[in-house]
Order: sequence, then structure tokens, then C-alpha cells
Amino acid sequence: MPVENPRLLTKNYDTPNSWTLAAYEASGGYQALRKAIAMGPAAIREEVKAANLRGRGGAGFAAGVKWSFLKTSPDKPNYIAVNADEGEPGTIKDRTLMEKDPHRCVEGFIIAAYALDVHTVFVYIRGELVLAIKRIEQAVREARAKGYLGDKVIDQDFKLDIVVHAGAGAYICGEETSLLNSLEGLRGEPRLKPPFPAVVGAFGAPTIVNNLETLATVPTIIELGGDAFSKLSRLHHLRDGGVRLYGISGHVNRPGVYEAPVGITLRELIDDLGGGVRKGHTLKAVIPGGSSTPVLREQDVVHAPDEKHPLHAWHGKSHLDVPMGVDTMRGLGTMLGTCCAIVMDETTSMVRVAENLMMFYAHESCGQCTPCREGCAWMARLCQQVRRRHGHAGRPRHARRRRQQHHGQHHLRARRRRGDAHAGDPEAVS
Repeated sequence: MPVENPRLLTKNYDTPNSWTLAAYEASGGYQALRKAIAMGPAAIREEVKAANLRGRGGAGFAAGVKWSFLKTSPDKPNYIAVNADEGEPGTIKDRTLMEKDPHRCVEGFIIAAYALDVHTVFVYIRGELVLAIKRIEQAVREARAKGYLGDKVIDQDFKLDIVVHAGAGAYICGEETSLLNSLEGLRGEPRLKPPFPAVVGAFGAPTIVNNLETLATVPTIIELGGDAFSKLSRLHHLRDGGVRLYGISGHVNRPGVYEAPVGITLRELIDDLGGGVRKGHTLKAVIPGGSSTPVLREQDVVHAPDEKHPLHAWHGKSHLDVPMGVDTMRGLGTMLGTCCAIVMDETTSMVRVAENLMMFYAHESCGQCTPCREGCAWMARLCQQVRRRHGHAGRPRHARRRRQQHHGQHHLRARRRRGDAHAGDPEAVS
């Protein structure tokens, strides 16, 4: 059965000049904002709870529940910090929203701010995403000029400003407290918790940190209603609702970003959306949700005999046939993460994959914790030693011998240049 294609979050992707205010309004843009303001803040929060919207940034925490943690203070403002850093290797989804439909993002920011009595929204975008930054900044300017932002949002007694902040490309700033430190001009490294950002966040004020896709989904929730949105998911019964963006890259025929209901399987993502593994090759492994999530292979679920276990219904089935949800992926010993899969066929050396990723994490470590600061570099070196001794990914086992022969020839040529009398004698070469 083909995967359902709802086209709710991506319905404007193919529209000419989809990033402009005119194109967005022509498709019904900002009508959800008008509906939300008529509903009132409390009703908006209840709809987001009913939608079972799990965070789209990696942790998978329920957005409506997170919003309820915001501890307002009479002497401090409330803030929203939008996490659009997207520095996880293999993750390619948030940038498509910013580049192709930035006004959907802005409308989501405004609705969330109205629901939480927030008057300043910070949008933290990875500095390398130049086009995304340009498009979001343009959308903010257009929204402000049209009256969707400013001293009176749609002529309501509600003031809101959106500040776009470009990060410096540090991977660690994708973690929410590191993002807040960077936003404040401090070194990008995690803070101790508690206190949590909802109590003490940006500039010491209560702050809700949400992934960009999470907030870009809010207008759709308001349009459909929370319960209707939640039931679009195949995992509605696990309180993992709606639709989401799936990324897929690596050894597939159609890499890209696709919208589908929560709960499609990895096999459907690879075969139906990604066009299958490239011709003539077979699947070896999949990283399901960005490079920090543990690898899955074609093997059966064998540890879910208990009826209360989230994977009980799939006991004995392949990992690739388990629905992709926050709780189901945890049950497999991995994570859904950013829901962007990296597919590898049988030609892939997993040692080289591990080495490459460990080199990345060693380089991006903030240096705060010893296991990461020292351990990632050591793991990269160990993988490199394994690869050099045993040969991986096209490097045969006799590669070391060839290097020794090359070194000997180079040594011979050097002796000839020096005029050594025995330079032509092969026995003289050590």
C-alpha cells in the first residue's frame, strides 16, 4: 500500500515564489492566525495538547506539555527561542521550510507567541544556511509591513517582534541550553539543569525552546483542530500525532524531504518515498534520525513479549517494519531523532562511517565534558587504526605492504640523488 501524501506542511513547496507573502496569502496563509486570535490563548494551548504534537527536533517531548511548564514572572518577560540550528549530520528538513515556505514558520511563531503571552521571539538559525536566513528575514519584514507583527498584531492589543539570529556553526548549539548561551553572546556549551529554560532561559527569563518544524506545524493544527490533526498519525494511540517531514539521504534513488503521517516504517521511507536502494545493491544499515542515533539493520524484534511494551505488536517482525515514532524507535534501542534517515548499502564500511562521525564529534565537542572531549578523538583514532590494519571500503589488506614498497622506492630515489654507490642494489634498500 503506498504511503499517504497529505501535503499539509509542504503544500506550498511547488508554488512559484512560494517564499513571498503574496504567494502564502493566496494559499490561505495567515487565516489560521486570525482563527487563533478569535479562539484565545487558552484554547490554542488546548488544541496543541490535543494534537499530540511531539517535538520535531530530536527529544520528541510533547509540545503542548512543554508549553504548560512556562513559569511566568511579573517582573520578567516571556520568550520563545526557535531552534533552527539543524547541525545534525544527515538532517535536511528544517531548511526546506525556511527556504520554501518561511511565512508558514512566521505564522507558527506568532500563534505560539500569542498563546504564551510572548512579545519577543528569537529565531536561532545555523550560520551556514544563508538562503534560509535570507528568506526568514524577508518574511519577517513582509509580515511586519502587513501588520502581522509590530505594536498591534492584526489590530489586536498584542505586541510582537521576531529577532533572527545567525549562529556561528557550532554543532553543540543545537542543544537548547547551548543555544541560549550562544544567543546571549556566551560560549556555546550546555548549562546544568535544573533550572530548565521554561523557568530560567534566555537572559534569565522564562523561555520556551521549540524546533522550527514543531512551530511551523501549529497553523495546520489550528486549521484542522487538534484531535483531527492527531488522528492523521498511525501512532495516534501512542500519543504521537499528526504528520511530519521525513528526510532521507545516502544510497537511495530519490534522496530528499517528504511529508508523511507519523508512523510510516523505515521500509516505506526507503522503498516508497526514497525509491529504494540504488540499483544492483542491497541494504546494509540505516541511521534512522541523524548521525547521533544508533544504527538499525534488517533484523527481527525479539525483546518485546510483554503486552505493555510499545513494540509488542511487532514482536518477531523486522526493525524496518516497525512504525517510526518517538516511543517505538526507543523500544528498538535507537531514537527517532530528527527523522532524517541515512541509508547505507553493502559497499559501506561501517568502520569508516564510525571514524568519519567520530572525527566530526571530536571537532565539534564544546570541551566541557571529558568523555566527549577526549573520548570522541580516541574513538576516531581507534577506527582509523582498525581501517589501516584490516582494510575497509576499497582499501585491500595488502595496502600496508604497498605503502611500504612506495616508501622503499622513495628511499631508493633519495639515495640515488645523493650519489650513493649502492643505490642501484635492491639488497641495499632497507
